[in-house]
Amino acid sequence: MDEELGRTSSEQGLADPERIILLNIGVVLVRKIYLIRHCEAEGQPPEAQLTDRGRKQALDLAEFFLAIKIDRIISSPYKRAIESIQPLAKRLNVQIEIDSNLTERVLSTTNLPDWSEKLRATFDDIELKFEGGESSREAMKRIVKVVNEVFSSNNKNTIIVTHGNLMSLLLKHFNKDFGFDDWKSLRNPDVFLLINESNKVTFERV
Repeated sequence: MDEELGRTSSEQGLADPERIILLNIGVVLVRKIYLIRHCEAEGQPPEAQLTDRGRKQALDLAEFFLAIKIDRIISSPYKRAIESIQPLAKRLNVQIEIDSNLTERVLSTTNLPDWSEKLRATFDDIELKFEGGESSREAMKRIVKVVNEVFSSNNKNTIIVTHGNLMSLLLKHFNKDFGFDDWKSLRNPDVFLLINESNKVTFERV
C-alpha cells in the first residue's frame, strides 16, 4: 500500500470531504496489534520473574520483531510481562507503557481445587463469577478497552503484552468460538496478530 495514502486524514491534514473521497476510491485504513503472551516464568504472582529459558525466549522475540516497525509497546505491570518485552524495547528505544488493564484475570481469591473445571465453565457462561474474582465479561472488558484505544490511534503497529487467560478472552471477544481448549493450547510465549481494516478486526496466530 502507498505509505502516503495509508495515513489517516489527521496525519495528512485532509478535511473530512477529502477523507471520504479517499475512502470511496478504495483506500483501507489498517492498524495492527501484536498480542503477546509473556515468556516462560517461575510462577503466577505479579513479581514472578522469567526463567532462564524465558529470558532466552525474550531475546528471540526481540530478534523476530526487529524486522517490523513497532510504534508503541504496552504491557501488563506484572514482572514477567515486562521482562518478556524489555530486550526489544531497549533495542528499538521504545518506552514500555504500563497498563493495569492488562493484568491477568482473577478467577477467585479463594483456593479452588477444581479451578480448571471452573475456568472452563466461565468460557461457556461469561457472566459466571466466583468469590473475589472476575467474570469473563468483566475481564474481557478491561483488555478490549486497551485494544479499542490503540485501534483509534494513529499508530500502525503496536505490541501488547499480557497473560494467557486475558489474551484468550480478547480473542473470544472477536470470535465467540474461541474457548477453553484454545486457551489450553496457548504457549509461552505466544503471539497473535490482530488486524483492523476499516473497523473490521481479524486475527491470526503468528
